[in-house]
Amino acid sequence: MRRLAAVAALLALCACGTTAPAPETRAKPAEINWGACEKIAPTAGFQCATMEVPLDYTKPDGKTIGIALIRLRATGPGAKIGSLLLNFGGPGGSGVSTLTDAAAAFRSLGGRYDLVSFDPRGVERSDGVRCMDPKPFEAFLQAEPSLDVPTQTRLLTEFAQACQKHSGEILPYVGTLNAVRDMEMLRVRLGDPKLNFLGFSYGTHLGALYATQFPKRTGRMVLDAAVDPALGLLEQSKTQAKGFQRAYENYLADCATQDCPFNGNTAVLGLLSSLRRKPLNVQGRLVTDDTARVAIAEALYSELTWPLLTQAIADAIAGNGAGLLNLADSYSGRQPDGSYNTLQSSLIAILCADTTDRPSVQESVSLAKEMSKKSPIFGPDVASAGGCSVWPARGEDSNKHIDARGSGPIVVIGTTNDPATPYEWAPKLTEQLGTGVLLTLKGEGHGAYGQNTCIDMLVDAYFLDGKVPGNGTVCP
Repeated sequence: MRRLAAVAALLALCACGTTAPAPETRAKPAEINWGACEKIAPTAGFQCATMEVPLDYTKPDGKTIGIALIRLRATGPGAKIGSLLLNFGGPGGSGVSTLTDAAAAFRSLGGRYDLVSFDPRGVERSDGVRCMDPKPFEAFLQAEPSLDVPTQTRLLTEFAQACQKHSGEILPYVGTLNAVRDMEMLRVRLGDPKLNFLGFSYGTHLGALYATQFPKRTGRMVLDAAVDPALGLLEQSKTQAKGFQRAYENYLADCATQDCPFNGNTAVLGLLSSLRRKPLNVQGRLVTDDTARVAIAEALYSELTWPLLTQAIADAIAGNGAGLLNLADSYSGRQPDGSYNTLQSSLIAILCADTTDRPSVQESVSLAKEMSKKSPIFGPDVASAGGCSVWPARGEDSNKHIDARGSGPIVVIGTTNDPATPYEWAPKLTEQLGTGVLLTLKGEGHGAYGQNTCIDMLVDAYFLDGKVPGNGTVCP
């Protein structure tokens, strides 16, 4: 999960979900009109489409919204198994954009599966939640979180009001249960007897809730970088702060073994203090201490970006903040033209829709101050957990209920030093599912598939041959 965006921050009254299992979809298997993808060369092989679904599933004949889809047909050799639906996390991440960039990482699965992804409702091309224009949004990102309760309350309230103004109609309907119903609609229209699914981070919540609602329709499912939907917002934020702090300390230890160009944590905290007093200017944009904290969090998602972080910190100490700014922009979803994708706005909208938990700003700031004593870089982000207390749409707790008994085995993967979805969440999700099989990677970073040969072999064997890993298997 991200702001968390790899990394926590996170109906007007509606019956967006019920506590009872969703009914099996009775939608006619209408064909999806696949066609060319905008801004993608036809030679790349991708097909795109829009699937119309009800905005409110209690009013199936009412207003509809379009769910953006992308597909890469199976390339062979071997008999085609069906479609493999992928979600890459967030909440708020664009599956359409990510599959375009990352399809090569799933080459072994793409031989026998059509690779399919989508922008969940409220995300980017699927009526993405949009709140502020780029300049005020950048100012919001630079100022929030604040450990001053009145200031934090004002910041979160202004943002929530902007979201209501620009996206108020969809805010009550962006919860995970509605996204799961969209997935079932997609399964029907793809013509697959069961849904095969690979979900990362927030995608593990999507998969787990789908299996809860439609256990008999659940095919081969892998949930990588597991979340624990049962947690309250404060506990989630607290655990994530601890996870990032642990990953940061591991990063510094690694840097020290490689002739680190700065003096560890002392130098980093000194840089943050300097940026707080006097931000660096990069082509008219300010690099503040908050920019640096976000940049550090972004780089901790993968060991592959640790060298980029080392260089960015060293450059900033020398007066050049461009590296930190680039990392922070990646985290925040800033585009080359200065606009922002919907990641951060969709994230809080989905988080708040998924729970009735509404910790106050006072509670979140108090916890943030406590966490900042041990984690001065990541502790302040806990203050963002109060955002749902001023959110204009009510939440729905049925999004949190997980029990997939009746489905086949579901593989749950946790990485021991994952900063964004700490390892302890993987055994908890496995237990909640009732049909979960736990697979552990001893290592760093957010997500395991594509990062470790042992994990890749076990996951591929499950998806391609139906071979279920032994429960409790550990990959070094």
